[in-house]
Amino acid sequence: MKVCTLCPRNCAVDRNKSVGFCKVGQLKISRVGIHHFEEPCISGDKGSGTIFFAGCNMRCCFCQNNCIANEANGVEISLETLEKIFLDVDQSCVHNLNLVSPSQYSDQIATVLAKIKHKLTKPVVYNTNSYESIQSLQKLDGLVDVYLPDLKYFDDHLAIKFSQTPNYFQVATKAIEEMRRQQPQQVFEAGLLKKGVLVRHLVLPDCVEDSKKVLDYLSKTPDIWVSLMAQYFPPATMPFEQLNKRVSKRQYDQVCDYFFAVGLKNGFSQSPTSAIKDFVPDFDQNLIKEYLTKLQ
Repeated sequence: MKVCTLCPRNCAVDRNKSVGFCKVGQLKISRVGIHHFEEPCISGDKGSGTIFFAGCNMRCCFCQNNCIANEANGVEISLETLEKIFLDVDQSCVHNLNLVSPSQYSDQIATVLAKIKHKLTKPVVYNTNSYESIQSLQKLDGLVDVYLPDLKYFDDHLAIKFSQTPNYFQVATKAIEEMRRQQPQQVFEAGLLKKGVLVRHLVLPDCVEDSKKVLDYLSKTPDIWVSLMAQYFPPATMPFEQLNKRVSKRQYDQVCDYFFAVGLKNGFSQSPTSAIKDFVPDFDQNLIKEYLTKLQ
């Protein structure tokens, strides 16, 4: 990669020498471990084998993973080490390989998966904010089994204000369409999603109307599966008063009711009790260092 054009930012920086908007240059991971708090069809009873990548091409002011996304904390690794990680997670007692915030490394991920996909026994989950380029996603065709994309906003004003991300809805919906092209059918086995696309939408405080517009769009996609998340909680420092509170039960229920009103049938909801810090993974850098040492 001479200059980086992996995502719609098109920063065009040489990531061997500097960083772009995502704040990362070389391949960098922040956590590898079992996560039990994804959707039931992802976590199941054994958990999802999550691999958290450092950095992010969005800048959400409410990010629960701020220390690794916006601050890019993590450990640099080689492609050979990423290959070992994938194989190690695949051989552990989890239901899938869950690649979290992978966009800024999509080319390296595609390279490794192309080499070892035939060895993997479990589905590969691509867990993304959906601010993806079509060209990058096309390189993952046949390598990703389950796409787990966000659809955060309809209103571009909100996307810019809260996530510093212009044209989010336009970019994200095109990306989700490409994911659906690659995985058009939902394939479940024993309640676990083995192939398909599951779209996530986080309900934000006082943004019910925007959530409704997101659902209006999704309702036009046949057989789409949607996860309506209630897990929002404000970080310690929040510059916007509107987001300096949890989503009320009334607002979340309004969005859930609208889900059915527009004809959507398939998906998941969350209990308001999920809006606590206890469900956020531990990103202690010593943990990833210890894991990498044991992997050698």
